[in-house]
Amino acid sequence: MKAFTAVIERCPDTNLYVGYVPGFPAAHSQGSTLEELRENLHEVIQMLLEDGEPKLEAEFIGTQAVTV
Repeated sequence: MKAFTAVIERCPDTNLYVGYVPGFPAAHSQGSTLEELRENLHEVIQMLLEDGEPKLEAEFIGTQAVTV
C-alpha cells in the first residue's frame, strides 16, 4: 500500500472540493464532500497505478505562509 499527499481546495464558484496529487500527472478529481473527493481520488490513483509505478514530476514538501 502506498500513500500519496493530495492538495485540496474549494472552488468558490461551484462549492466543490478539488484535489490533486502534486507531481502526479492526471491524479486529480473533485467532489461535493471531502469524503466523496477522497473516494474519487482513490479511484483515480488506483486506475493510474494500473499502468505501473508513477515517476513523480515533483514532491510535495508543505505549505508556507507569506505575509505581504
